[in-house]
Amino acid sequence: MKTNQNKSRRHALRMTTALALSAAILTGCNNLERLASMGEQPPLSPVENPTHTYGYQPVSMPMPAPTEAVARANSLWRPGSRAFLEDSRADDVGDIVTVAVAIADTASVSNSTARTRTTSEASGVTSLLGYEAALDNILPEAVNPGTLAGITGATNNAGTGTITRSETITLNVAAVVTQVLPNGNLVIHGRQETLVNYEVRELQIAGVIRPQDITSTNTVSYNDIAEARLAYGGRGHITDFQQPRWGTQIVDIILPF
Repeated sequence: MKTNQNKSRRHALRMTTALALSAAILTGCNNLERLASMGEQPPLSPVENPTHTYGYQPVSMPMPAPTEAVARANSLWRPGSRAFLEDSRADDVGDIVTVAVAIADTASVSNSTARTRTTSEASGVTSLLGYEAALDNILPEAVNPGTLAGITGATNNAGTGTITRSETITLNVAAVVTQVLPNGNLVIHGRQETLVNYEVRELQIAGVIRPQDITSTNTVSYNDIAEARLAYGGRGHITDFQQPRWGTQIVDIILPF
């Protein structure tokens, strides 16, 4: 028995060591980069075409059936047009539109559950073909056949959960139109990076907007963006200190308790 336990422990130790070595190999490149740039400010990302970045995928949305514009005599209005005069608002790939982000979300959820259950069962054998008296010879102590078995159980469960969330984000970010969908909606993508005291703060926004939601100042509200994706984070010295060491993260993932 002890031999099997020792084999199991050695197997678990080998698995843990293998996982730790694998994690060290995977994070080795990142560690080497951090050591090479020690004492230097984190570099800003180069300005590039967002459609050429790794992982970029064009947006595909449900579209109505295409309609062919028919010219009408003695009319300057083109069927399907949304405006009579041309303006400087974004409407084509490469145009820039300003996104006004104003988020003030507050949520509070409280749940409480209580459950109590008590079970009691008793059973006995009053007659067993006349052999009920022979139970004294089988069992170590004298028993009463009428109360041969008894089961009692009690279960108490109580749970309480509370979630309180409050978020406030107010900022403006310029985004570039990367696609014009067949129905005229615009796919936008924007990113800002700010370097302050060895810390890069990065803001990204993406989504789909309607041209008519763009104001005369070439601004669109964050609430008017469909499939909106807003990410705000950073990298640098402060972020590194706030992150637990990769060894701690591996232990948290591996340990079952």
